[in-house]
Amino acid sequence: MQAVRAHCYGSVEVLALERVARPAPGDDELLVRVHAAGVNPLDWHYMQGKPYFMRFFSGIGRPEDARAGVDFAGTVEAVGRDVRRFKPGDAVFGGRSGAFAEYLVVKEGGTVAHKPAGMSFEEAAAIPVAAVTALQAVRDAGQVQSGQRVLVNGASGGVGTYAVQIAKALGADVTGVSSTRNLELVRALGADQVIDYTQADFTAGAERYDVIIDNVGNRPLRAYRRALEPDGILVMVTGPKADPWLGPISRVLWAKLSSPFVSQTQASLFADLNPQDLEVLRGMVEAGSLRSVIDQRYALARVPEAIAYLERGRTRGKNVVVVSAAGSSEP
Repeated sequence: MQAVRAHCYGSVEVLALERVARPAPGDDELLVRVHAAGVNPLDWHYMQGKPYFMRFFSGIGRPEDARAGVDFAGTVEAVGRDVRRFKPGDAVFGGRSGAFAEYLVVKEGGTVAHKPAGMSFEEAAAIPVAAVTALQAVRDAGQVQSGQRVLVNGASGGVGTYAVQIAKALGADVTGVSSTRNLELVRALGADQVIDYTQADFTAGAERYDVIIDNVGNRPLRAYRRALEPDGILVMVTGPKADPWLGPISRVLWAKLSSPFVSQTQASLFADLNPQDLEVLRGMVEAGSLRSVIDQRYALARVPEAIAYLERGRTRGKNVVVVSAAGSSEP
């Protein structure tokens, strides 16, 4: 089969489309033919090996696992003898290392679920990392309740587009912050108010929010606290990338040090991909309260171009890699 591999750390030039052996499923695994794969900042971080502390887990001098990509949607080709929940022909989506490939294997108990009915493979492939992150940021770390005022900073990006919809589905009054060109998109996703960050600084205004979901990390912590209610919650999904050693972790550490001296809660989020939350998101899609926003589509051979585009920070929603023709339609 064809698969994208990275045998060393670096820029997009380290990504190569190779011919490798097609995997075979174990007793508790599914073999999935990948129709579409989502592109995430996570892919860029693993490609670069940055921030450097990541290399303690991914490999010091070079990646221990050369596979690339995580989000996938496809069709079950074969199952191991112990698999009960899935059968050949099932349309599935989930998260597994090696999604930038024609086939992958995933454990039945891993991060995999049946694809939402009525959703294309492309749209489903956009969900796992970004939407699970948004769900855990809004529901768990932010503890959003009906009637609360929630601000989503970076509302037009991958996590942001889902966070706006999830907060709205929970009954919140949602304000989305984005650039001028994306204001209408954020409104269309359900935001009650929008702020153009090129025209106004939400941390300098008089409005106060119960929860801020920060997907950008472009303001000091004290500025975010000014925009929060005294008992508000700041959820830090990402942070500045200037520190090559710790990256966003540096802001998380500073938040922990300052937390005893402030009334607001400063929560950092490292999403946990799991099948239970995929099922929650599947239910939201099928109920009509969640959808994917697709910006650019790329062929498997153009994965380096897809990640380079993501790195420029201009993506509206998600970019996807269409691995096979079925990626655009129902099976």
